[in-house]
Amino acid sequence: MAGMSGVGGITRAPAAPAARAAGRAGGGFRLPAGMTPEAAEAAGLAAAAPVGLMALQEAEDAAGRDRRGAARARELLKELAALQAGMLRGRADPEALARLADLAEGESPADPVLADALAGIALRARVELARRGIMVAPR
Repeated sequence: MAGMSGVGGITRAPAAPAARAAGRAGGGFRLPAGMTPEAAEAAGLAAAAPVGLMALQEAEDAAGRDRRGAARARELLKELAALQAGMLRGRADPEALARLADLAEGESPADPVLADALAGIALRARVELARRGIMVAPR
């Protein structure tokens, strides 16, 4: 069997000792001496637990980002509707413009479809702000 040894070399692995080769003659998986099947199962589960916890945390984080992104999109739409109503009445609320500027910035959701929708809404908010001389840098 060939193996890597550093940056430039490939070397041949030494031949298996006779004792190990003889142990393989029976074939199959063998538990280490003194380990019960229950202990081997528990050891396997314990080894996989940290990976599972990290995956669970990532899933919860992604779901949280999606919830926050959807809420931000709803708030942006609400503020844009209020801005439109204010324009129809002939006045613009400076506090509403400040809220709109704050909402135009934020983290992106994990869901790509939601992220695209939110990006479009945030772009519309930045356009409305730019029309009024308020510049907000996109993320």
